[in-house]
Amino acid sequence: MPRHDDSTCATIPLPGESIEVIAAFGAHLRLERGRSANTVRAYTQDLNALAAFLSGPSRTVTSSRAATSSADGGDSRDSADGGDSDRTLLGAELADLRAWLGALSRAGLARSTLARRSASVRTFYAWARRTGLIERDPAQRLVAARTSRRLPAIVTTGQAGAALEAAAVAADDGDPLAMRDRAMVELLYASGIRVGELTALDVDDLDCTQGLVRVLGKGAKERIVPVGRPACSAAQDWLHTGRPSLVGERSGAALFLGSRGGRIDPREVRRVVHRSIARVPDAPDLAPHGLRHSAATHVLDGGADLRMVQELLGHRSLATTQLYTHVSIERLKESYVRAHPRA
Repeated sequence: MPRHDDSTCATIPLPGESIEVIAAFGAHLRLERGRSANTVRAYTQDLNALAAFLSGPSRTVTSSRAATSSADGGDSRDSADGGDSDRTLLGAELADLRAWLGALSRAGLARSTLARRSASVRTFYAWARRTGLIERDPAQRLVAARTSRRLPAIVTTGQAGAALEAAAVAADDGDPLAMRDRAMVELLYASGIRVGELTALDVDDLDCTQGLVRVLGKGAKERIVPVGRPACSAAQDWLHTGRPSLVGERSGAALFLGSRGGRIDPREVRRVVHRSIARVPDAPDLAPHGLRHSAATHVLDGGADLRMVQELLGHRSLATTQLYTHVSIERLKESYVRAHPRA
């Protein structure tokens, strides 16, 4: 079967029905379920890719194989119609969905990506079934790809301190962008917030008198997160000295601004974090999420309760937060192996 990645799918025109139903599903996620713009974009992109696959040339190959399987005694309900090589999203069968995920797997997509795409498809078809767009949910028996629970890369407390010190030195000359970068890295590490949450902050969300920041997290859920004095000091320097130099018509109430005065883009924050950590010898290359992992791990290592860390990070499930206990245990094991004579 030919390789089907996103770039290939993007060149295939989609049937009008698929375009309309994807738009309606995106509106449902945004307006009724309160999903973030990034989540809506990811889910709709997944469905666009699936719709393109269903309309593409490899669908005919997949359908004929499924039809052959049905003739040999397979479950005909799960088989695609060999004569229909232009199926829309609402006409897809379980065999089509399995064929799509199989093609993506052979194209080399990571298990985590396959799991996310499985989730997108299951959410979409459950919604389509509830709203009466389809009579039977073809994704009901779609098994998600198992993701490996890899331990996230983190920096040590010493490496985090060195990166923040380097950011402070870079900001000493009063350059507005350097002051902004220092404040962003300090705030990310101090609070453990997500990069999207950082870029969405307004000036009034930060209360350095109380040492708190108000964050709008996933699902439009608001939480209050404590912030330490070093992060507040860096943020105050940026607000009083750096930010006024970049303020323009597009700034609004945004806490952090790009070089042209608009609200800063998450991609720029990622570049800043990569650059800041790269200044520290032997430190792993981290994105903003790596700083979030590091902050959570360091708070747990310092004796914080797991429930408190859950509130800090804004996790809906404690099971998600428990990953950080595995990080701490692995670090303990590494130290034991290095230090104990009979390890």
